[in-house]
Amino acid sequence: MSSTMTKPDTSLWDQQRNKIVSKKGGWFVGDGIYCHGYDMMDELVGKVSYMQVVMLNATGRLPERHVADWFEAVHICLSWPDSRIWCNHIGALGGTMRASAVASTVAGVLATDSRSYGIKPLKEGVAFIQAAMASLKGGLSVEAIVVNECEKHGGKPYIMGYARPIAKGDERVLAMELVAKNLDFSDGEHLKLAYDIDRELLARFNEGMNINGYMSAFLSDQHFTPEEVYRICATLVASGVSACYVDMRDRPAETFLPLRCDDIDFQGKPHRTL
Repeated sequence: MSSTMTKPDTSLWDQQRNKIVSKKGGWFVGDGIYCHGYDMMDELVGKVSYMQVVMLNATGRLPERHVADWFEAVHICLSWPDSRIWCNHIGALGGTMRASAVASTVAGVLATDSRSYGIKPLKEGVAFIQAAMASLKGGLSVEAIVVNECEKHGGKPYIMGYARPIAKGDERVLAMELVAKNLDFSDGEHLKLAYDIDRELLARFNEGMNINGYMSAFLSDQHFTPEEVYRICATLVASGVSACYVDMRDRPAETFLPLRCDDIDFQGKPHRTL
């Protein structure tokens, strides 16, 4: 190294060298296993739900049981055993090709880390409704919020959390509204705004709120950030992917959407002798 060069400051890495440092917890031999300050065996196992622990690990906060129960319900609501859905399609392909259940399920889950569907749009939905609430409190009307957002997309109602590409309406919203009612949740300010945006879009474009919009507003009222929602929902579709994997794993191999040679529209050079 040249004498004129400044030696880089490596103190941050030196402090971590040859050791693993955790701010979340761990196993202390002879003492116990700790998770975010809780003794897992004495305070969590058998005393809280699995979903409460998932949320604890994702946010660092142990939620009340009814919030975790709502989250568990939405995991059921958003993971269907339908192999036409992208992530489930991957699980089914894994089953038909005799990949392992773990590899197939994880690959399907990874497919939801997408900008067009899955978990990232949910993160964007939370960010949108929270920004819309800030605009509303800043004096902007619901109509202006909708107009401004549509102008970003050439006047079209491309608002994260609203409209569906295939069907009108969203039966999942009705299901989760009933869950919220049964768990004694009341509509908060974000959800009320989401319903106002829903009415504005229905009047203007005949497009309404989808499950993303409902979830985003509901969870904003529970004081979750976009990143926290993204982390909690990381494995949201795992159950449906596993179902589609098992469906094809239990059938003869390579029978999921098989192709004949003449199913391929080959547009290259014609057949030739090698």
